[in-house]
Amino acid sequence: MAAATTSQPPEVSWAQRSSATDPARNFLYLTINAPDVDPSNLKLDLQPTHLEFSGFSKTKKLNYKVKLDFFEEIDPKESKQNASSRGVDMVIRKKEAKEEFWPRLTKEKQKLHFLRTDFDKWVDEDEQDEKEEDPYADMGGMGGMPGMGGMGMEGMGGMGGMGDMGGMGGIDFSKLAAGGGMPDLGSLGGAGDDDEDDEEDEDLPDLEGGKAGEGKAKIEEVS
Repeated sequence: MAAATTSQPPEVSWAQRSSATDPARNFLYLTINAPDVDPSNLKLDLQPTHLEFSGFSKTKKLNYKVKLDFFEEIDPKESKQNASSRGVDMVIRKKEAKEEFWPRLTKEKQKLHFLRTDFDKWVDEDEQDEKEEDPYADMGGMGGMPGMGGMGMEGMGGMGGMGDMGGMGGIDFSKLAAGGGMPDLGSLGGAGDDDEDDEEDEDLPDLEGGKAGEGKAKIEEVS
């Protein structure tokens, strides 16, 4: 007899930005955490007043289902999404541009055990102008693009991490180490002096032996 399939809402985390003058800075960050759900099998319906999500995890034998009624209307056409094996990342445009934050994500004032604040993305309302950001950066810049099947940087052969090299000129040190191609440290002006140091060490007297000999001489003089 097959095991019964259970159903539960996925964990949802969110943060927001607001602007009365710049619509592009008036949005919600929304992440639906649904591990092991095939992106091709999930269903996501984003409407001006609500969102519905469902997906089945074969490994967990679990149906994820959730419906969220938004506090105010959003603009689905200006919203982006990126589906992966971990769930769905979304940037949802608020329909009405306001300086004030939404007091909550949902229309009804109720505590939902699966809904959490995304503190990695959250900023206080009076500090958001100080934070320069690209809301689509975490989506690989490809969220919602037609014909991409929701594929973000995860499907690009691990290229998503190259931006972390910063000022290292794009050098992949893991590949250098694997191929024995590490630079000659001697050319850096320090490691090449090892031979000279060894020769100097050979000329040094045996201090331990010298001390032992001196001690023996002093004992003989006393006796």
